This record gives sequence, C-alpha cells and structure tokens, in this order.
Amino acid sequence: MANQVSTSAELLDYITSVSLRDDEILRGLREETAGLPGGTTLPVAAEEGQLLALLVSLTRARTVLEIGTYTGYSTLCMARALPLDGRIVTCDVTDKWPSVGREYWKRAGVADRIEVRVGRATETLDALLADTGFGPDSFGLVFVDADKANYPAYYEQALRLVRPGGLVVIDNTLFFGRVIDPAAQDPDTVAVRELNAKLFTDDRVELSLLPAADGITLVRRTAA
Repeated sequence: MANQVSTSAELLDYITSVSLRDDEILRGLREETAGLPGGTTLPVAAEEGQLLALLVSLTRARTVLEIGTYTGYSTLCMARALPLDGRIVTCDVTDKWPSVGREYWKRAGVADRIEVRVGRATETLDALLADTGFGPDSFGLVFVDADKANYPAYYEQALRLVRPGGLVVIDNTLFFGRVIDPAAQDPDTVAVRELNAKLFTDDRVELSLLPAADGITLVRRTAA
C-alpha cells in the first residue's frame, strides 16, 4: 500500500488540470484579492474552495456559518452550493475586506444568500447562540478560518451551533508545519496544537485531518 505521495509543482499542476472547475467570477475575485495585503496567503486556494462547495452539497446544508471572511472567496464558493433559499452567515472583524467580494457575490447571483456580521468573532458567535432566528444546532456546516489564537474557543462555539450530524471544517490545522516544531511557541501555533490534541480525544465528534493545503480538519458532530 502506498504512503502519502509527494506533491511536486508539476503534480499540483496536473491535479488542477483534471479537477478544478473554475470560472471567470471565481478567477476575478482571486485576482483582485491577490493584489491586497495578505492576498496571497489569507484566502483559501481555489481547490479548497471547490472542496468546501462539495461539502456543503454533501451535507445538504441549508445554513452555513463561516468564521473569517476576508474578501469572501470561500463565502462565494459555499454560497453557490446552497439551495436557492439557503443562507450563509459570515463573520469578520471588519467590513473592509468583505466589501471587496460583494460585487462578485452579486455577479454570481448569490448576494441574497449571504449575511455579513462584523465584530469580534467570539461575540458574534455568542450572539448567534442567543439569536431566536438561529441558536444552538442551527447550522449544517461551519467553516473556521480566522485568527488561530482563538481556534479552541471558536471550536467550542461552532460545535454548539452546528446541528447533530453536521460538519465543522477547520482550516490551517498543520499551520505551515509549525505544529511539529518544538521551538514554535507563539500563541497561534500553540492554539492550533491545543485544538488538534483536543479533537483527537473529543468523543462528541468523528474527525479526519486531511494533509491537503495547510491542513484541513473535518469534524462531524455525533453527540446530540
């Protein structure tokens, strides 16, 4: 049985050529984002955006929560996978970057499915838990891709907000490989390590850490 294959630049190009279904709207948002601060590192890759859309479809989610919007590329990918009456709530600390994506959301015909909530994410998630329109168990899928130091807190809030059987997708769980470097003791790396260790022993969920992109962990809530 083969072990994990090494992914050379040539192999990554091949993967893209036979699997990525791209279009002008997605490319346009990626290209505009690339010219912004953090624009080449903060957004998810096109292939990961396509994966997120597939996961929304597979879970038959009608409501999606996203923690960390930036310019809304992943927001766009997931919104397009929702049914016509679906809804995605996306959270960011500022409206500056989500405003970049709004024109692309409109062009894709999904702007009416997207609600941006601005503020500290922990406070936004607490408000959603208390919101009579949402509350616990109200989302089919939650995507976590925000500041890493708060990942453990976001996970606990996400697990309350996602429905039993729903999926929490956590990005950057390998964190540039820093998770295995004992010398890396910065708050972000420590928080990601802490979360990974917690997930491994959490009997409320099933999980799989995919060695793709910067590490993508899929967490299915099993406990009611």
